[in-house]
Amino acid sequence: VGALVYLPQEGRGIGLIQKLRAYALQDQGLDTVEANLALGFRADERDYGIGLQILEDLGLKRVRLLTNNPKKTDAFVYHGYGLEVVDQVPIIAPDEEARRLYMAAKRDKMGHLLPQADGPGAPFGSGAATP
Repeated sequence: VGALVYLPQEGRGIGLIQKLRAYALQDQGLDTVEANLALGFRADERDYGIGLQILEDLGLKRVRLLTNNPKKTDAFVYHGYGLEVVDQVPIIAPDEEARRLYMAAKRDKMGHLLPQADGPGAPFGSGAATP
């Protein structure tokens, strides 16, 4: 049994218009975290409680979470819905310079679990999910 829960939290919860403003700041040299902070937001404004409630309503008890973000995994622990994360699988995009810089900022400034995220052609391990 599986479920995919999509939460419309564009731009790490700041919304589409603010995400576009953040992109403009990134074009001026700020990284993804710096851009959100410059706009007056936290690095990540999302709340995962509703997603956890959906999983609980579906009767799920154990999940294999496809994410690089340990805060999503932490949400399962701290929200207390009785859901257990049995595996956290990183999602790795194709290798390109812009992606490396973006992912390195997320790893270094937001604690994302991205082994060897900034080396050209770096292996990401056999357990990584790729699009």
